[in-house]
Amino acid sequence: MKKVFLVYPPSVQMNRTARCQQPVKELIVLPPIPPTDLMYCASIAEKAGYECKIKDYSVENGDLETLKQDIKDFNPDYIVLNIASTTFETDMNAVIAAKEAKKDIITILEGAHFLTFNKSVLEKYKEADIIIRGEVENTFKDIIEGILLSEIKGITYRKGNEIFHNENREFIENLDELPLPARHLIKNELYIRPDTGEKQAIIRVSAGCPYHCFFCLATPVSGSKARYRSAENIISEIKECVEKYDIKNFVFWSDLFTANPQTVIDLCRKIKEENLNITWSANSRVDTINEELIKVMKDAGCTLMSFGIESGSQEILDKIGKKITKEQAIKAIKLCKKFKMKTFAYFVLGLPWENKKHIIETIKFSLKLDPDYVNYYTATVLPGSRFYEYVKTNGLEDLNNKDFYKKPYYYPCVKTEFLTKDEIKNLHKYAVKKFYLRPKYILKKLQEIKNLSQLKNYIKAGLNVVFKK
Repeated sequence: MKKVFLVYPPSVQMNRTARCQQPVKELIVLPPIPPTDLMYCASIAEKAGYECKIKDYSVENGDLETLKQDIKDFNPDYIVLNIASTTFETDMNAVIAAKEAKKDIITILEGAHFLTFNKSVLEKYKEADIIIRGEVENTFKDIIEGILLSEIKGITYRKGNEIFHNENREFIENLDELPLPARHLIKNELYIRPDTGEKQAIIRVSAGCPYHCFFCLATPVSGSKARYRSAENIISEIKECVEKYDIKNFVFWSDLFTANPQTVIDLCRKIKEENLNITWSANSRVDTINEELIKVMKDAGCTLMSFGIESGSQEILDKIGKKITKEQAIKAIKLCKKFKMKTFAYFVLGLPWENKKHIIETIKFSLKLDPDYVNYYTATVLPGSRFYEYVKTNGLEDLNNKDFYKKPYYYPCVKTEFLTKDEIKNLHKYAVKKFYLRPKYILKKLQEIKNLSQLKNYIKAGLNVVFKK
């Protein structure tokens, strides 16, 4: 039986979803996200008759020597590695290590980074054999089924001393056609809710986003057309998680979860009909919710909604093409609070046109909204985004600097037209402490604590705020 080894490389602990690629420990309340992309690939490979192994070295604290030994022990024919832009150099060391461990292993690289950089990576790293560009699942299926590489859409590959770049692959129209992700191959207990420490599963609900925000990779990676899984298909994954893995906490991962109200209503109705008794959260836009929808979601077990609000300046919101208003953000947070649904707001500090006044405006707006949780990200430039092209065109930063992603999403990788990177960093630090060290906020969180485990998690997060450098 042929074998496939699917890997998140030894690196800092990262959430490697294509649109974010963000470090977990540098941010305050961010759950570790399991390797869903690898889990889908593993299911496809198992259906094709392969034996599979998945390992997330960043979560399991593995190193390159461990990776080498695992390859020698498992002896795979293929190794699939997710490569992130923010940890590119470190991740590529794992590709080199794989070839050192087994010379004839076929290395397959995937990740949003390769929408922009593919030929250049193969030219620099002789250890890399095949690069998958765009959505990975059907392209990976073609590779392991032995289709001639010259006939596979969506790859850049090496043949002898030559490098070939095939045409792009179409997006998967019907997401229900994909098998359920292979959760039996991961350590589910490593992926937990940051507040309670309970096991938590990420369920991909849809793909594609028509908004194409300035800094975001959702549209380049998944296309401008929103594609949704059916309620029945999602329910089958939830039931598997509950019945096989005793997972009762979920994140429904989607840029546009509430943009299609009927899909949400159908899903919520089926959750109730099946008596699944789960809790879940979802991420969506502030301009796509209403009172009826929130009521239905709350009744079906939704306990938290996450919103990308990004800025407290309408001027900046308009410049990044967010296509929302501050008033819509206020209304969305108020609606959730009315139904006692927790809220998580995301903001970005250090966009190219921002001065100190803009960032202070964002901080004040976040305090006015007073969501349950906030993440303030420093603006991080990811290849493939409009942000990357802007920085390259306007010369804001040296994109080839190896220290560019020093601490992505925490320490800024780029200055603005008015602020230095250190000035942005200091404003970021001020924002985090201003929000989380409010006596009223601390008292509120202490009153929510239900057990010792939750207390420990809150203390850990609190210390992270106080002592963050």
